[in-house]
Amino acid sequence: MRGSLHTRLTLLVTVAVALAIAMCAGVSWYITQSQLMSNLDRSNLESARQGDKRYLERNCTPDGSYIPYDGMATLLFADGTTCSLGPPIVPDLQKDLTALKPCEPQFRTGETRDGKPVRVVAVNFRPGVAVLEARPTHDVQNMMRIAAITLGGITALGVVGAAWAGLVISRAALRPVGDLTQAVEHIAQTEDLDTRIPVRGDDEIARLSSSFNAMTAALAGSRERQKQLVADAGHELRTPLTTLRTNIDLLLRSEQTGRSLDPGAKERLLINVKAQFAELSTLVADLLQLARGDTDHEPHVELGFHGVVTAAVERARLRGAEVSTDLRPWYVVGSATSLERAVLNLVDNAAKFSPGGRVEVKLRDGRLTVRDHGPGLSEEELPHVFERFWRSPSARSLPGSGLGLAIVAQAVAEAGGTVSLANAPGGGAIATLELPGTLIRNSEMDKAR
Repeated sequence: MRGSLHTRLTLLVTVAVALAIAMCAGVSWYITQSQLMSNLDRSNLESARQGDKRYLERNCTPDGSYIPYDGMATLLFADGTTCSLGPPIVPDLQKDLTALKPCEPQFRTGETRDGKPVRVVAVNFRPGVAVLEARPTHDVQNMMRIAAITLGGITALGVVGAAWAGLVISRAALRPVGDLTQAVEHIAQTEDLDTRIPVRGDDEIARLSSSFNAMTAALAGSRERQKQLVADAGHELRTPLTTLRTNIDLLLRSEQTGRSLDPGAKERLLINVKAQFAELSTLVADLLQLARGDTDHEPHVELGFHGVVTAAVERARLRGAEVSTDLRPWYVVGSATSLERAVLNLVDNAAKFSPGGRVEVKLRDGRLTVRDHGPGLSEEELPHVFERFWRSPSARSLPGSGLGLAIVAQAVAEAGGTVSLANAPGGGAIATLELPGTLIRNSEMDKAR
């Protein structure tokens, strides 16, 4: 069915209501006709069993004679001959002869010999003789004709009313959809993600409006975070790029002017350039990790988190960290690469502030703690540690981009866990990472069952 949703809904409502009215009219006509015919049959049966039966017994002989009478009654004999009171009834031998023997009354529609339609009942008179009693049906037919015209008019009015009702219902039902359409078109034209649709009630349309508002709010938040990430990245990239440009300009100027730099100064300059390149590489890698989004990650599988922690600790030890571990088995569902990067960032961050790079790592029942023995953080700094590019004043002189803990927070959230950082009793800081999981693999639990 083509056309707009408004037109289709109006047409469907009209057709449905029109069919319902037509069916009700047809059923009403049929019930009325049945009731009138039933009344006519009862009158026939009462006459056949009472007055006309006795009158026929006194006046009729099987000679086919016609006795004038106000009603219509006929005796039917076994040989097919009849004797009638009033206009003769045309017998239906196949049906009426069954009444020659004692049986239930036989009702049918028939006609007189002059062609008038009648309603007939056949009743046993005595063995071998039946009484046919009839009443004309022209009154019933006239009444049914009038009823048909009346019901037809009501049906026509009902169709018109159904069309109007369908138009009103479709407008009322589709008004929220129209508002939603206008909002979508407005957003498509203006890219204004702050547009909101009023939510009325709790039906499916209201749920759709709420979902749309939630979607635009999420998109607006994502776009805002993207803008903030680009702005922060630009700010953080400016310093190492400026330093690189300055150092490279010095090297080029010395070559162009023929004034060679002192070998020691040149070596220090090249070492500084290399360090700046390493810092830029780390910063770009961290930005790519954060910019990939919450849904753009590896498929989550069941894995041993204790094995992930062990791999991250080994990488940290290769970087010079002194890490002691106390790990118990714990199985989670997540991405091994992301979780290993998160644990490595926590250990690297702890080793950066801990004397001698001494770090303690423990895993108990899905709770991973990474403790350093450094100066800790002030209470004002703790709420900001997982923000992108945030660095404490004491860490600004140390290498790093300020993205390590933000990457930790993102990876842990993807795995359905939580992470926090607090000052440890006795000095230093302690990071706590919690992930939902089990002590035994699900596959092993299924085998045990």
